[in-house]
Amino acid sequence: MQSKLEEIRSQALSELERVGSLKELDAWRVSYLGRKGKLTQILRSLKDLPLEQRREVGSAANELKELLEERLAEREKELQEVELSVYVERSRLDVTLPGRPIELGRLHPTTQALRQICEVFSSMGFEIVEGPEVEWDYYNFEALNIPPEHPARDMWATLWIDPEKGMLLRTHTSPMQIRLMEKRRPPIRAIMPGRVYRYEATDATHESMFYQVEGLAVDKGISLAHLKGTLYEFARRLFGPGRKARFRCDYFPFVEPGVEMAIECLRCGGEGCRVCSGQGWVEILGAGMVHPKVLERVGYDPEVYTGFAFGLGVERIPMLKYGIDDIRLFYSNDLRFLEQF
Repeated sequence: MQSKLEEIRSQALSELERVGSLKELDAWRVSYLGRKGKLTQILRSLKDLPLEQRREVGSAANELKELLEERLAEREKELQEVELSVYVERSRLDVTLPGRPIELGRLHPTTQALRQICEVFSSMGFEIVEGPEVEWDYYNFEALNIPPEHPARDMWATLWIDPEKGMLLRTHTSPMQIRLMEKRRPPIRAIMPGRVYRYEATDATHESMFYQVEGLAVDKGISLAHLKGTLYEFARRLFGPGRKARFRCDYFPFVEPGVEMAIECLRCGGEGCRVCSGQGWVEILGAGMVHPKVLERVGYDPEVYTGFAFGLGVERIPMLKYGIDDIRLFYSNDLRFLEQF
């Protein structure tokens, strides 16, 4: 048994010198001092030895155990110091190196365009008013001269929340015309930016959710000339004095007469492309003189007051300015696209 202890001592100390990590050290501890370790097995077998031999072997085994535990603690301390020095070396900061660049966020291109539009109209004396995205049928349709079953409702593919109660997601920002005129008396000069929703298929120029800016001016003596002058000035400030703009007749139930305003396609220069559907022009807004019935609905006398209104799609502006050929890119969350702005 004494020779067995000596063999364990020699083998254990030899292996301990070759241990190179704390993980290997723990495996060494289990091998010799663990519950099923070599030295532990000898200590458990003492009960089977004669009394005199038991005392002699037990004393020698305990001395060996104390020696191995002492060497274990020493080796553990050495390895911890080695690993600490390696960690410090790897994590050391070289203060002479240039700092890591901090990536800053940017405003979404739609937000940038929305702010530019609001800035232009604010400088022209229009105030900014916001309203609810969940709207009532009365404000979204009826008060805008679109009664139930009117065929003009087909122009707006509506997302209904509760059809029986007339609750819906607004299809345009025009309901704010009614809400504003109900609370104010002329003169009124305001724009109403916000998100609108349409239940329709998406393509390069249409989305189910997008931004609009509605404009409204009501006072005595306002004419179509005021509308055209305002929108020409808007186009000049936003696109530059060299950009061509045109007006054509159009129909909207809440204005009479109605017009559409289009801008020369910046991507193709008027020759025709995917953005402008080969027409050379991209419509950016619909407009017209506020219908007398709409004025009567809010208690204005159409013989005294007149006004104009317009509504434009915000995403169309950066599409024109930067030659973007697909409106869906604005909401695809593709950083390759967004980082360009």
